[in-house]
Amino acid sequence: MKLTQAQLAKYMDHTMLKPEATPEMIDKTIAEARKYNTASVCINPYWVKRVHEGLAGTDINTCTVIGFPLGATSTESKVFETKQAIEDGADEVDMVINIGELKAGNDDAVVADIKAVADATHEKGKLLKVIIENALLTDEEKARASKLTVKGGADFVKTSTGFSTSGAKVEDVKIMREAVGPDFKIKAAGGIHSLQEAYDMIEAGANRLGVSASVQILEEAAKQ
Repeated sequence: MKLTQAQLAKYMDHTMLKPEATPEMIDKTIAEARKYNTASVCINPYWVKRVHEGLAGTDINTCTVIGFPLGATSTESKVFETKQAIEDGADEVDMVINIGELKAGNDDAVVADIKAVADATHEKGKLLKVIIENALLTDEEKARASKLTVKGGADFVKTSTGFSTSGAKVEDVKIMREAVGPDFKIKAAGGIHSLQEAYDMIEAGANRLGVSASVQILEEAAKQ
């Protein structure tokens, strides 16, 4: 696989989710995204207004996270957080599922949680990605969570928060792709640090990459 730097950049949600991120770190992330023209900048909800304003005049989306990183907040909290983030300027929201309910086999609860956030997101014409946190799941649970994400009405299923025991794995993306079929979108996130790893995820079926090492990878792409 070989993509131009510009093509690869449009796969990337340029990410700064560190709890210790300062305004200066956020502004640096915005500047990097503008330089390379990534798909989005992904930040915690507190920074949505700043990022939205910093990306004015570009086609780069503002992406934020909901119920992050554990997914164990109430559905009502996730919906409120989503509505507030969109009001502040978010174009895309990445929510974490209720992992405990999934593992307990309470699929209806998982779907209801996703659907409530999907409805709040789509009401404003925005995109929803659903993080299933593969590191904590069996292969059966990964496939089931992916199918429940489709059933809940989301736009993407996403591998990881990047805050658990491991991030995106090629094998997991393949499981997710098989579960959701050829057309539903997948985001691979967490631990993608090289150009080859980015290509591996895309070849496995990822449509978007959540990456904090975007600059390093895109500079590597320019040298191909």
